[in-house]
Amino acid sequence: MKILISDGLRPKGLQLLKDAGIDFDIKFYEHDELVKVIPEYDCIIVRSATKVPKDVIDAGKNLKAICRAGTGIDNIDHVYARSIGIPVLNAPGENSASVSELVFAHLFAMTRFIPQANITMRNGEWNKKQYKGVELFGKTIGVIGFGRIGQITARMALNFGMKVLAYDITNPKADLNVEFTTDLEKVLKNSDFITLHTPKLEKPVIGKQEFALMQDGVYLVNCARGGVVDEEALLEALDSGKLAGAGIDTFVNEPKPNLKLVNHPKVCATPHVGANTNDALDRVGIVIAKKAIDALKG
Repeated sequence: MKILISDGLRPKGLQLLKDAGIDFDIKFYEHDELVKVIPEYDCIIVRSATKVPKDVIDAGKNLKAICRAGTGIDNIDHVYARSIGIPVLNAPGENSASVSELVFAHLFAMTRFIPQANITMRNGEWNKKQYKGVELFGKTIGVIGFGRIGQITARMALNFGMKVLAYDITNPKADLNVEFTTDLEKVLKNSDFITLHTPKLEKPVIGKQEFALMQDGVYLVNCARGGVVDEEALLEALDSGKLAGAGIDTFVNEPKPNLKLVNHPKVCATPHVGANTNDALDRVGIVIAKKAIDALKG
């Protein structure tokens, strides 16, 4: 049995594979090369960089499992894979705290001008009067998508003294002092801050119409998936003043995002690092290695 680890795996996960007597290769292949080499492998472990569409799955004649070392599986044609009997496995929840913490890193960076202040101070400037911030305390944060990450984000928000307006298409069971709603318009109209925690859908969750419903001066954070926010509409909202700022960790075109958006003065940008903490990567590596072993030996 042999596994292709396309986007890397932490040492603890690799050790579990070694202890189980499973061979593996650690190498990233572009799509055309991946189609050629995938027949050699019984399993592939990916993160977000590698795409596993139908033609890769069809080429993988020996595939017994496709594993995502993370939560979202939108980079895998999971519906097709499962329809032909290939399980698609992931590690939900193991990186949730890391993503939620990045949401607040973006919020604090934007509301307290941390990136700008850091740069200007390095240039010898002391712009104390220029950086008048905004408190999170007492404000309303709209959490769009109330799964694992959304719920942890809500807990953090409550600890900062915020009011939480939680939206989901269903009413999830969560023992939290938040206001639940299945009305997205209500969230858009009544939030001072908005954070997205939905999977990638057929069309953006937030587009021109949704921006129009927001209060002026809202802060938006997207640490979910590129494409859940219409990037052109986002630029318009930033330019018009509808948004006071946007914290963006995920982009439509990765790893080459829209530089006009990245360089916008109201944007705090990070290169899809929500799950990139040593703690989360260790947990994810262990969980997905165990699931791969079970799939191959079960």
